[in-house]
Amino acid sequence: MLYIKFPRDHKEHIVRSIQEYFYRQNGEEIGELAAEEFLDFAIKEIGPFIYNGAVKDAKSIIDEKMMNLEEDLSSLERPIRR
Repeated sequence: MLYIKFPRDHKEHIVRSIQEYFYRQNGEEIGELAAEEFLDFAIKEIGPFIYNGAVKDAKSIIDEKMMNLEEDLSSLERPIRR
């Protein structure tokens, strides 16, 4: 299971957003506990996909930076006379 610890104010904001979403979409009022359980479920089920996507994005950025670094270093080479 993917473990994510949100700061309390962030978690409270997310829980309120979930409650508002359920009310807007279904006309259903859910309590804080139900919204927190839904959040935990969503993190468990969706979290790994989001995490893996973020890792893939970070890897792409690092690969690009490494390629630029290699080009920069190559441009510093001096010609050798023979």
